[in-house]
This record gives sequence, C-alpha cells and structure tokens, in this order.
Amino acid sequence: MSNEVLRQRLVAGLQTMELGLSDEVVERLLAYLAMLIKWNRAYNLTAVRDPLEMVTKHLLDSLSVVPHLQGRRIIDVGTGGGLPGIPLAIVFPERDVTLLDSNGKKTRFLLQARAELGLENVTVIHARVEDFQPDRLFDCVITRAFASVADILTGSRHLLADGGLVLAMKGVVPEEELATLPEGYRLLEVIPLRVAGLEQEQRHLIFMGRDENSGSEQAGGEG
Repeated sequence: MSNEVLRQRLVAGLQTMELGLSDEVVERLLAYLAMLIKWNRAYNLTAVRDPLEMVTKHLLDSLSVVPHLQGRRIIDVGTGGGLPGIPLAIVFPERDVTLLDSNGKKTRFLLQARAELGLENVTVIHARVEDFQPDRLFDCVITRAFASVADILTGSRHLLADGGLVLAMKGVVPEEELATLPEGYRLLEVIPLRVAGLEQEQRHLIFMGRDENSGSEQAGGEG
C-alpha cells in the first residue's frame, strides 16, 4: 500500500478530530507507522495487520488523547509497540516519555524506533511494571488496553508523583472496575474520546488520582 494512501487517511482523520498537527509531525507519524508495519511481520507487535486499519486503530486512537494529556514526565505502561507513547512523544517533543514493557522483542523494536525517528525525549525500559524503580517519579501514567483498572493502579502506585494522574484508555466504560478502586485512589473524570473511523465503537479516557482527602480535610488547590 502506498504511503500517500496512508497519509491521506491520517490527515483526513486528524481533520475530523480537529487536531492541527504540522506536516513534519505527520511525516514522523508515518515513518513510525512504516516501522511498525515492517517489524510486525516478524515480531508480532500488533494483531492489526492492515496498514489502513493501523492508521485508524493505532495512530488516530492514540492521538485522541492529545487534547487531554497532562504533565511533563509521562510513562506509558505496557506500551507494546509504542502505543500511545510514541505518537504522543512525536506530537510533544518537549515532554519526556518513558515506554515500559516486559516483552523483549517489543522493547528491541522501541529502541530501534527511538533511534531511527530521533526521539530524544523517549526512554525505553524493559521490565515488569512492579519491578521498575525510576530515578524520578512521573506526572502521568498512561495505559492503553493494558490491564484492569485495579491492576493498573496497584501496579503503578510506586511510579506516580504527588499530584500525578493515571490515565486509562478504555473502550466501553468499565463501570464495575471503577466502582471498587484500590484504597487511596479516586475517580476524577471519564471523557469520551473521538476517533475518526471508529465512530461506531466506544472509546473513553479515565482520569484517576490519589485520594488526597483520605482521612483528612482537603488541602486545597486544583489537580
């Protein structure tokens, strides 16, 4: 499939989602997609094989969180082939993005993608989330189709800075999971995401944070 067809699908999707990204950013996103397609043949990075579907289900889906992303230091837990972390790192070169995955084949791909795409703001970590001990904590933990809400929160508890956020990208809102969050966390907001080409499928971004009021009066200030 020609790169121009993929570019047209991406640009049309970005316009539908009202994301004004520069031509340079679009080209880097397409370069990442080309690597994902190539390496997927041998490394099974994703079950999605059709390049046009990859544009929609991987690039545009990942980019749907762009208007809502917060914090300067971000970690993508269970990033797999770099989703949503690499698209977000391309869009936000001023933010530090750590990509964490326990699969060695996937992290080898991520290291190559970092090198070929010149993503100096990206750090790749090959580890299980519970084993990773960062030098500095993160403003934002983001996950996409990684685990249950409870597992996400308990597994990443040691990674989150004070006042930090956990963002879980989900399809249908997992009402039962959200009804019983682990102790010390609270649900902040659930935002419907708009993904061009997936209008018939539900996508949501779930904002969670530490329960600062647990056992005490609210300290004040905005999260």
